[in-house]
Amino acid sequence: MRKPDDESFSDNLGRSARALSDYMGLGLQIAVSFTFFVLIGYWADSKLASSPWFLLLGVLVGMVGMALLLMKVVRSANTKK
Repeated sequence: MRKPDDESFSDNLGRSARALSDYMGLGLQIAVSFTFFVLIGYWADSKLASSPWFLLLGVLVGMVGMALLLMKVVRSANTKK
């Protein structure tokens, strides 16, 4: 006999797929934003012959952006509970 609190396989699969897509989207957003700032720093260094300062600045800005994004996601997840 089936209990009322038992969940079907399709319900679990749908919820898992949604959670997975959220985390994949977050990972992609982090990777793209970090890469963008690093490449901008690399480009600026090549144009201004100031290697490695703008590259390091791009890495720093990318890391700060990642930290801010992760804090936003964690805060959002904590408020949903």
